[in-house]
Amino acid sequence: MKKAERYQAVIEYFKKNNPLAETELTYKNPFQLLVAVILSAQCTDKRVNTVTPKIFCQYPDIESMSRAKFEDLFNVIKSISYPNNKTRHLIGMATMLKDHFSGIIPMNVAELIMLPGVGRKTANVITSVIDNQPNMAVDTHVFRVSARIGLTTNAKTPSIAEKQLISYFPKDLIFKAHHWLILHGRYTCTARKPKCDNCGLIHICKYFKEKHSTANNIQ
Repeated sequence: MKKAERYQAVIEYFKKNNPLAETELTYKNPFQLLVAVILSAQCTDKRVNTVTPKIFCQYPDIESMSRAKFEDLFNVIKSISYPNNKTRHLIGMATMLKDHFSGIIPMNVAELIMLPGVGRKTANVITSVIDNQPNMAVDTHVFRVSARIGLTTNAKTPSIAEKQLISYFPKDLIFKAHHWLILHGRYTCTARKPKCDNCGLIHICKYFKEKHSTANNIQ
């Protein structure tokens, strides 16, 4: 199967089976999404969603978060992974937005990654979710799934995987393709025990083919 045909099969499958895919983080505006994505690093969306309501109650905007005291904000997010670093990142992010961006969250990757706690993956999430920009955030789920089903080839790093994915997915679908892949990896193509019996992509999946070929050889 040619690479273009593989991508088309993936697109057709997800358009049919998950046409409304979107982030599972709860947010009401770009500021809330930015906070949630920073907190979500090496932490589940479910855990983040349990903490953010209290955060936004105490710090509803950039101005109030920039004035947050470390100990106070830390106590709110201490159940999140790496609370020390993330507390510093949130206060630093809000302060930089206030002082250098007039309190406005920029909608381009180059400026977003200037903010504390914001790497390329986070910047891609913000610009694609808020502005539907053709940016692909490659997290562990996207990296794993795209390799298994053959969307990427010999991609040793997330940045290489990102380049391959955006070169084949149509621009108007890239923002949605991120959610397709991450949700598929979260609930079906899981890391340790992928649920191949419940997957509609096994007919094109290189991982499935190799796994069953190995099993047959052993028998």
